[in-house]
Amino acid sequence: MKKTARILVTGGAGFLGSHLCERLVAEGHDVVCLDNFFTGTRANVAHLLSHPRFELFRHDVEHALTMEVDQIFHLACPASPVHYQRNPVRTIRTAVQGTLNLLEVAREAGARMLIASTSEVYGDPAEHPQRESYWGHVNPIGPRACYDEGKRCAETLATSYARQYGVEVRIARIFNTYGPRMHENDGRVVSNFVVQALAGQPLTVFGDGQQTRSFCYVSDLIEGFLRLMASPHGCDPVNLGNPRETSMLELATMVRDMVGSRAGIVHAPLPKDDPVRRNPNIARAQELLGGWTPQVPLERGLEATIAYFRGLNSRNNGAA
Repeated sequence: MKKTARILVTGGAGFLGSHLCERLVAEGHDVVCLDNFFTGTRANVAHLLSHPRFELFRHDVEHALTMEVDQIFHLACPASPVHYQRNPVRTIRTAVQGTLNLLEVAREAGARMLIASTSEVYGDPAEHPQRESYWGHVNPIGPRACYDEGKRCAETLATSYARQYGVEVRIARIFNTYGPRMHENDGRVVSNFVVQALAGQPLTVFGDGQQTRSFCYVSDLIEGFLRLMASPHGCDPVNLGNPRETSMLELATMVRDMVGSRAGIVHAPLPKDDPVRRNPNIARAQELLGGWTPQVPLERGLEATIAYFRGLNSRNNGAA
């Protein structure tokens, strides 16, 4: 990575984007943060607004733009079921037209572009753990399809631009990531459990709770992003996630105990097409990204996440 690169981060005021912007600024880069604030918030980057190497612009990637940059981290897209199912057509347009617009920026500027894809491209997988060579098991007309198929199409666009126009593309398939600045009402399991436990409410587990996810702390993911962007590796997708597999019941119990809540656990029907197991094979990342592997244990990451939401509650109560 260049010492003084000019870097565009779309979705830069979101959960992942804000952590990435923070890291890039700290490393001395000039960062242009683009966000339409559909799910991101200005508060996530408020501490960067006065920094001379940081710029914030309100813009929707569905609309074309022109910009001279060296690198693009394209993170813009609603990423939780609550948000992407709220307006499925908009989600598809963001994933497809937004990616097309940013690929045009990359082509015109000669910039290297990292696409934030997702483990959702694997659907409810028949292969476990999931390798990048697995083509997936996705319902193309289900309630999750706007996101799953939107991201699959974004990967197709990216690889097509790489082959046809020579655009330097990197594709990160992101598995469940958590940490401070998660949206408290985004429906993701970690934030759901933490918010419920802090409020003394029963923790809601869908199905029997034996379904699994693999949780990667945000700082580990950002390190993976930077290594992938800097890597000479081409446009073949790379899984980024933590291979430690945790059941929903195990996670709920862990969060409840760490918060000190005495609330119970209640069960609700499993959402349609919800994956039963999700676990990344990260052999490719370890081989190509200098031995990258997650460093933050789930227990330590949950401590930081719980502390963030406690602070958020204190600030909100103080404001009230």
